[in-house]
Amino acid sequence: MKVILLKDVQGLGKAGDLKEVANGYARNYLLPQKIAAGATPSLISNRTQRIAAEKRKQEKLDETNRQLAERLGQVTLTFKAKVGAQGRLYGSITSQDIATALRDSEKLTVDRRSIELSEPIRALGTFGVPVKIAPQLEPKLTVNVVDEAGAVTA
Repeated sequence: MKVILLKDVQGLGKAGDLKEVANGYARNYLLPQKIAAGATPSLISNRTQRIAAEKRKQEKLDETNRQLAERLGQVTLTFKAKVGAQGRLYGSITSQDIATALRDSEKLTVDRRSIELSEPIRALGTFGVPVKIAPQLEPKLTVNVVDEAGAVTA
């Protein structure tokens, strides 16, 4: 018997999948528990339309992510910081600081947790900071840290 799953079933499939199962399994378990519905032509066409809509939505999301990645790859942020005697900063530049600067200067909203800064920046110089937007999509934005006086030390 062909059924369309309404909920995820371990070992069988995910919600929305069209599956061929034994008649008894469908009649005695899946249908009474409202885990699946019989595969009528109207449900099959609804499923096809839903799959196409989800695919279009995913393609639009992928394109938006790609555009954001291109834009982030071109961004250069400059932070002015107070520097000690040996070129070490008083304080540090964190992923929260970078996210705030992106929002304020570039009007880009990026979650601070997606900015992959292994440890806060505590020195002067130029740093490439990866931002995880989606799987296999990690542009690097450039962060310049300069002395409040304006001198850059590498």
